[in-house]
Order: sequence, then structure tokens, then C-alpha cells
Amino acid sequence: MYSGSGFSNWEIGDVDVFIDEKGIHHLFHLIIPNHDYIAHAISKDGLSWKRVKNALFVGDPGEWDDDMLWTMHISKKSDGEGYEMYYTGLKRQDKGIEQKVGRAISTDLLTWKKENLYGLPFKSEAPHYEGKNNNPRQWISFRDPFKYQYKGEDYLLICARSASGPTYRRGCIGVAKREKEGYVLQKPLHIPYVYDDVECPCVFEIKGTHYLLGSIREDIKIRYWSSPEFRGEYSAFHNNVLMPQGNYAARVVKDGKHFLVYNFYFADGNVNTHRVIPPPKELDVDKSGRLLLKSYYYWEKLYQKTILQKDLPHPLPILGNPTAEFVLENENKWRFGCRSGYEIYDFEKPSNDFVWEGTLSVEGMGKTGFVIECDKEGTGYYISIDFMNGFVQFRAWGFNEKDVKNNFIFENIQTNQFEISEEKQILFKIIRYGNYYELSINDIVKLTLLDFKYNEGKVGIYVCSAVISISDSKIHVIPEPENEYAASDPEKYDNELQPNSLI
Repeated sequence: MYSGSGFSNWEIGDVDVFIDEKGIHHLFHLIIPNHDYIAHAISKDGLSWKRVKNALFVGDPGEWDDDMLWTMHISKKSDGEGYEMYYTGLKRQDKGIEQKVGRAISTDLLTWKKENLYGLPFKSEAPHYEGKNNNPRQWISFRDPFKYQYKGEDYLLICARSASGPTYRRGCIGVAKREKEGYVLQKPLHIPYVYDDVECPCVFEIKGTHYLLGSIREDIKIRYWSSPEFRGEYSAFHNNVLMPQGNYAARVVKDGKHFLVYNFYFADGNVNTHRVIPPPKELDVDKSGRLLLKSYYYWEKLYQKTILQKDLPHPLPILGNPTAEFVLENENKWRFGCRSGYEIYDFEKPSNDFVWEGTLSVEGMGKTGFVIECDKEGTGYYISIDFMNGFVQFRAWGFNEKDVKNNFIFENIQTNQFEISEEKQILFKIIRYGNYYELSINDIVKLTLLDFKYNEGKVGIYVCSAVISISDSKIHVIPEPENEYAASDPEKYDNELQPNSLI
């Protein structure tokens, strides 16, 4: 994982990832709050990162980008060898009112040169978008470019604002097409008629359908829309949340046959708190055309040891509830019951970092879920799984030693929905990787977050007024995450980019 922290632990801004011909992942991100340069880090696996030479800096006084640099997108050049970066720039003289999009080029992804061909930099203008004369809110959104090549032609998607509609509902995904005279603004690609802005847009095609992603400030979630054609009408499913609250600034990159989605995470649900780049997830679609979020394929390459359920320690109760019962039905099935109140059954985890997967079944209408980093009094993380209403929730719950008048912690960190089956049974996968936690239900990622409250404890299951079972489970031991590395010797930058140096 990657945090990029310096004086502040929330320095990471919007991100973009490019995977080169050798399979090296290149992460580019903004630096908050100064926005004075675009940072660059590299990885061989998308999990552990090393900082290398910074990619781009603000312009000299008087230049169009002499104030701040905002979100970027990196791709191969369309008109020759090398790479290009489209990025957002602000000018000091404009006082932040106007955002423009420009371009830089590189031959090696390491050294970048600003080169504004194709009519760049360019800005938001009427008649399709807000400009100086039709802007009701005193500043103009025109940022976060994303280049998309479709049928041999270049387009830029942009976080923009429609020229009409209620002020707080004008956010749209703008589009410009590269013509002979340069990039020409066209009608918005999609207007949801809901949001103030649709940030960090991107588009990609899977199985003949085009999908748009956008990050929404109103609820700090990543949403998506789909269309059978790139320039067609984009629609939303009944639930179009791709990534739950706290995840932001998502961009999609192709990795062989895999579509990986990268983003950053607000570690306390607040924009000015700890930001971290979590491990990527994969994208797939179901038979209805809905996007599915899957676990990263690379996790399996990290498995150091696999422990079957029959070889795991037997879970033990910690609350002393006399109505609770544990039965070892066979070597691969644990059965738990509790007629009244709660009981927690936990056991020592074989490693701090692990992947635990198996089958969870429940009878009746009671409560159940998992515990992680649980101490002897039950303080830790709770993953609540509601089989009746289809809600899953990650919660910090325990003793608050800092406040005797409010001596408990009960914080709902992240919530999502899952589809309920008649048999009330799920396949689960829980990943604990440093302070990153991920839960998949029936092979679909439902929770993906970071939290730093609890770092030690046992794992297990809780049950309340129900009978449940865990069967055919196993725990895979994985290594601890590596911290990011910032090289200090400029002569080492070239070596950092060689694949052998990342093994």
C-alpha cells in the first residue's frame, strides 16, 4: 500500500495508474494541499510502491499553470512513440476561478516536458458548458481529463458543468474531440442531473458495453453508468455504487485480461484526514450488465501457507453467555448457537496478515458476523452480515478508555448491500493486509477500507439469537505490506524503473 506521507498524513490527492510494456505499475498522484507538483511512484505488483522522480511541477510565474496542478491522465501518445499526460492547471491571476486542461509528453514515463499542441490549454465555454457569462456559482469546473481513443479518434473526458439546470445539479461528464484545429468541445457525454460535480471521470469497454465512472463529493462514493455505445445514452442501475463510502478518485487501467480499478481512501471519512492508496480491485460484469467488483488476482501469488479449517484452533467463547453453544459437527464444520444475547467465539490468527475464506450459513432471523482484532473483552472490528435485509457493515466497537462518561466506541465505518439468497448462505473472503480490510460476499467485493484503531487481537464469529455455521474454510498467510520508499539519489531513478530492481 502507499500513503506518501510527509509533514501531513493526508498528502495524497487524485490518482492515475499506467502499466507499461514490462508490467511495471506507474502511479501518478497530486500532492495536497499545495498542488504544486505531480508525484510518481512505481510498483511491480500494484501493492508495494517506491517513489521516484516527480513528474511535473507548476509553471513559472505568468504561465497558465503557475498556481496549482490538478488531476491528470497518462496514456500512450496517439501521434508517435512515447507517452502523454493530460492534466489540469490553474493560474494565479485567475484566483482559482478558472480551470484549464493542458498536456505534457515523455519518452520514458520518468522525465516530462510540457507541450501544448492541439489547441491546448483549453477551458470551459458556452454553449454546452459554463463559462464566464453563464456561471451562477463564481467558479468554473473544468478538470480531471481522461483520454479515450475510440475508432482511431481521440477524446478527452472532463469533469465539467452543464450550461443549464439547477446550480447544484449541473455536474456532468464533458467531452472534447481532437479535430485538425485541436480539441473541440462537444455536448456532454453524460449529465446525471443530480450532482454538483462528477469528478475523475473515466470510460472503458467490457464485453461490448461502455461504462463511465465518476467520483461523487456529496456522499464520497464511486458511481457508474453504462451504455451500449460510447456516444450513446448512459443509464444507471437501481444501485450504481461501484465502491462504497470513503473510496474516491477511481481510475481504471487494463492489465492484460484484467481491468483494475485504483483509487485513494479517506481513512476517517473526512477529506482532511489520512489518505492511502489501497490495493486495486478488478472489474467484471454480470449477466445483466452490472459492474462487479472482484478481489485483485495477485493476492493468490502472495499465499505463503494455507491452513485448512480442521487445522485451525477451535473458537472459544469470551463473553460467558450461558445460552450459547459450540458444536464441532465434523473436521470442516463449526456450528454456533446463542438463544439470548450475544456471544463471540474467537481464536488466534496464524498471521497478522491473512486471507480467510469459506462458507457462512445462518438459520432463523438472528444476528451474526465476523470479528477481527478482537481482545478478551470483545473490543475490535465487527463485520455485521444481515441476511434478512442484505446489509453488510464494518464497525469499530469496544471500550473507550479515554472517556469515562462515554466509555464505549460504536463507529459504523462502511456499509454496503448484498443480494440475499433463499438458503441464507454466503461464500465469504476476508482480507487483512496491514490496516487494509476487504470483504467479498459470493466473490463480489462489498467492503474495501482502511482503519487504524485496532492492530492486535483474535479473529472469529459472533452470534445473537441464531444458529450459524462456518464450513470448508481456510486461512492463507500473506506477508506484511511494505512501506513506500522515497529514493534520495537522482542517479538511482533509472535503476528503480528496471524490473529486476523491483523483485
